[in-house]
Amino acid sequence: MQLFYNANISDNDTQFSFDKDESRHIVKVLRKTIDDTLHITNGKGWLFTAKITVADIKNCVVSITGKTQQPKPKYNLHIAVAPTKMNDRYEWFLEKATEIGIQEITPIICDHSERKIIKPERFQKILQSAMKQSLQSYLPILHNAIPFTEFVQQNNFNGQQFIAHCEELDKKSLKKELQSEKDVIILIGPEGDFSVKEIEMALQNNFIPVTLGETRLRTETAAIVACHSVAYTNE
Repeated sequence: MQLFYNANISDNDTQFSFDKDESRHIVKVLRKTIDDTLHITNGKGWLFTAKITVADIKNCVVSITGKTQQPKPKYNLHIAVAPTKMNDRYEWFLEKATEIGIQEITPIICDHSERKIIKPERFQKILQSAMKQSLQSYLPILHNAIPFTEFVQQNNFNGQQFIAHCEELDKKSLKKELQSEKDVIILIGPEGDFSVKEIEMALQNNFIPVTLGETRLRTETAAIVACHSVAYTNE
């Protein structure tokens, strides 16, 4: 099954028109024509089945023939991870985390961050592509980049809170601490790790220090290990 994404389609629609770029891709590139079936999601849990009624490269129109609401995961995983120096490594994390299963992502700017500016439009496209490729109906939420101090001082977190760092301090095993069907938020630092000040601030705000294993991991690898650990716990 090939999955298409459009945020504007709703469960009340009986007909839908794709924009020029998507229409061209469907009709000219994929060579879809009248009466061909498409599967579409709006990234909010809805999966639509539709038939093409107008196969125009500038305005492809479909008629909605079926719809189902996909169940939400029994947990919410929010990973706050510092942007990496090499942008493609962060993009790799976004792609793989979406495939594994993640609900929220926040880029956090830390004391040791070498990259402090991100391109959210590019990141959104990667999330959309990974969602379609993995045949999921929920698009992860990408929050705006925020300074670490502002993020950890928020008081709206629910569930388990962890910070993964490399300092030689007392830390618990993330895999042993995770509980199934619990909301989870995990902090992952930049290449230079969190500063001691940041770690202390996280602990003061009820984040539990954890280790992800015996070896030192890159930022994006650590984020994926954390993501998979949560998904595995909830299988």
